[in-house]
Amino acid sequence: MASPSIKIVKNQQVSRSFPLQLHRVVPVIARRGAAVVLELSLLAASALVPYTIGWYAKDRLQVEPVPLNPMVAATEEAIAKTLAYPISRLNRQVPPLTNLFWCGAIAIPIFVSSWQLYLLGKTGQTTPKRWFGIRAIDPSGAPPGLIRVFLREVVGRWGFPLGTAYLVWRYTGAFPDFGILVGLAGFMLLAESGSALFHSRRRTLHDRFSGTYCLAGNKFLPYSQSFDNLSSSGNNQSVILEVENGWNSAGGESSNGQNYIPKVTTILLTSPTPQAPQKNLWWWMRQKPGLTLLILSFAGMMSVFGTFVVTQIYIQSQVNRRDLKQQNNQVFLALVKQLGSKSATATEERQGAILAIARIDDSRAVYFLVDLLGQEKTPSLIDTIGAALVSKGAEALPPLRHLNQSLANDRETLLKQGTPEEQKLVAWRQRAVNRAIAKIITIYRDSIHQADLSRIDLGEVKQGSVIFKPIFDNIDLSGINFRSASLTKISLTNSRFYGSGEDGHFGTFDDWIADLSGADLKEADLTGSILKKVLMNRTNFIRATLNRANLSDSYLIGANLSSAELISADLSRAILENASLTGAKLGEAKFNFSNLRRANLGEVKAVRSNFTFANLTESNWQGADLSGANLSNAKLRDADLSYTKLVGANLSKANLQNAKLHKANLSLVDLRGANLAGTDFLGATFAPPPPLNTNEFIKKQPTAIVSGAKLQGVDFTKAKNLDPEQIQYICTHGGVYSGCR
Repeated sequence: MASPSIKIVKNQQVSRSFPLQLHRVVPVIARRGAAVVLELSLLAASALVPYTIGWYAKDRLQVEPVPLNPMVAATEEAIAKTLAYPISRLNRQVPPLTNLFWCGAIAIPIFVSSWQLYLLGKTGQTTPKRWFGIRAIDPSGAPPGLIRVFLREVVGRWGFPLGTAYLVWRYTGAFPDFGILVGLAGFMLLAESGSALFHSRRRTLHDRFSGTYCLAGNKFLPYSQSFDNLSSSGNNQSVILEVENGWNSAGGESSNGQNYIPKVTTILLTSPTPQAPQKNLWWWMRQKPGLTLLILSFAGMMSVFGTFVVTQIYIQSQVNRRDLKQQNNQVFLALVKQLGSKSATATEERQGAILAIARIDDSRAVYFLVDLLGQEKTPSLIDTIGAALVSKGAEALPPLRHLNQSLANDRETLLKQGTPEEQKLVAWRQRAVNRAIAKIITIYRDSIHQADLSRIDLGEVKQGSVIFKPIFDNIDLSGINFRSASLTKISLTNSRFYGSGEDGHFGTFDDWIADLSGADLKEADLTGSILKKVLMNRTNFIRATLNRANLSDSYLIGANLSSAELISADLSRAILENASLTGAKLGEAKFNFSNLRRANLGEVKAVRSNFTFANLTESNWQGADLSGANLSNAKLRDADLSYTKLVGANLSKANLQNAKLHKANLSLVDLRGANLAGTDFLGATFAPPPPLNTNEFIKKQPTAIVSGAKLQGVDFTKAKNLDPEQIQYICTHGGVYSGCR
C-alpha cells in the first residue's frame, strides 16, 4: 500500500522583535487588528507629515509664489469630485517649498503602500505584521505572491468595503453629508474584518476571497515526512500540518527551563490521485463531434451573414447621410442666392430666406447669419436676423459674443470720428445682437451654465431713437463667465449667480458659480440677487443697488462698491480686502466673519450693521456713521475711525490696538473687554454735551436714560491722547486708568 506524504509547516522560531511573553498572552486576532491599525497609521503619517510641513511653509514663507503643481491640482480636483467636496476656483499660488512637500504627500504614500504590498507578497509580512508576529500564506504554506496580495488587500480588504460604502452613500439620499460616508466606511471595514469572529478558522472575507491564511509566527520551515497506513483506501494523500510553538507545563524542557510542546493549529488533506475526467465543454465536444461540427458551421454562416447585413446598413446610412448633406447644401446655396434678390419684394424674400436658413441643420448657418448681421444695413432685416439666431439656441452664443465685441469697438471708434448715420447703424446692430443674447439666456437657461460671455458688452445701448436696456430679472445665470464684461445699468433683480450643479446639491464639487471678476456693473440693479461664492474681484459696483442681496462667502478683493446700496445685504464671510465702499449705504447689512482688511469705508452709512468677528485691520472709516453697529470681537487694529459716529455701537472684546478715534462720538458705546493699547482718543467724546439752557417757563425733568459709554472694567492705561475731561469720565464710570483714585 502506498504511503501518503505529510507536509508539516512548523513555526520554528519567533522573531526577537516581538516579545515572547506577548506571543503567549495576546491572541492572534488582537495582534492582527493592531497590525492593521499600525499599517494605516504609517500610511497616514507618510501623507500628513509632508502636507503639514507644506501648509506651514505656505503661511510662513515670504517668497514669490508660483502656480500650484499640476499633479497636486489634479489630485485635489479628483478627490474633491469623488467626495463631492467644494474646491476653490481661484488660481492658487503657493511657495515653491509648499509645492515640493505637497508633491511628497502624494508620492510618499504611494511608495510606502507599494513597498509594503511587495513585502507582503514576497515574505507574507508587512513591517507591522513582522513586529506583531503575523504572517499571511497561501494554501501550500508559501508566501501569497503579488496577485493574491492584490486580491487580498486592494480588492478584498479595501476596495469592496469602501466601494460598497460609497455606493450606499451616493445613491440612498445620504449624499453629500461627508460624516455619513465616514461612518459607513468605518462600519463596512469593521464588518469585513469582524467576519473572522464568525469563521471556525478565523479567516476574514478578504482571506477567503484571495485564498490566504493568516497565522502567528515569523519563520516557517516546510519539510516532508512519510507515514504508512494513513489511508485504508490505498490512495496517496498529502497532509499539511500548521504547527505553532506553544508553551505547556508538560513535555520537553527549553533552554530557559520552561517546558513546551508543539501545537497543531490546522490540518489540510489533499489527494494527488487523478480524479475522474470533469464533464466540461471540451469533454462534450469530444463525445459529440458531428453535432459540434454542425453548430460551428451554422455559427460561421450566421457570422458571415451578420457581417454582410451590418456592412450594408452602414453603407446605406452613409449614402443617406451624404445625400441629405448634399440636399441641405443645395438648399443652403439656393437660400443664400435668394438673399441677393433685387425684386420689388426683395425685403420679404430676404426675410423668408433668413428664417429658412435658421431652420436648416447645417453647421455653416449660424456663422453665416452672424456675418450677415454684421454687414446688414436694413433695420428690419437686422431684427429678423437677430430673431433667427435666437432659434439656434446656445450654439449661437460664441459667434454672437465675438460680433458683440467687434461692434462695441466700432461704436467707440465712431463716437469720435463717425457720422450720425454710421453711429445709428452700429447701434442698431448692437441692439439686435444684445437682444438675441438676452433671449437665448432667458429661453435656453438650462443649457448655458458653462457659457463664456467674458469681455462682452451687454450694457445699455442708447443712440438717438435706438434704445435698449437689458433686463435679466429672475434669471438663473449661475456658472456663466462674465469676466471683464460690461454690464452697466443692467437689471438683474432676484437673479441667481450660484446654482447647485448637476447633482442638485449645494456645496459640492460641481456647483455652478458665475465669474464676475473685473466686470463693469456700474449703476446695475442687483436687488435680492444670489451672489453667494461668486468671484467678483476688481468688479465695478459704483452706485449699484445690492439691497437684500446674498453675497456671503463671495470674493470681492479690490472691488469698487463706492456709493453702492447694500441695505440688509448678507456679506458674511466675504473677502473684501482692499475693497472700496466709500459712501456706501450699509444699513443693517451682515459683515460677520468677513475680511475687510485695508478696505476704504469712509463716509459709509452702516447703522445697525453687523461686523462681529470681522477682520477690519488697517481699514479706513473716516466720517462713517456706525450708530448701533455690532463690532464685538472685531479686529480693528490700526483702523482709522476718526470723525465716526459710534453712538450705541457694540465694541465689546474688539481689538482696537493703535486705532484712531479722533473726534469720534462714542456716546452709549460698549467698550467692555476691548483691547485699547495704543488707541488714540484725541478729541473723542464719551457722552453727548449737556443741553443748552433755555428760557422756557416750565423746564423738562431730566430723563433717567444713561447716555454715556459703558466703560466698566475697561483698561485705558495704554491709551493715548486722553484729555482731563475724558479721564474724569473714565474714572467716574468704572474705567481703569493710572490717574484714577
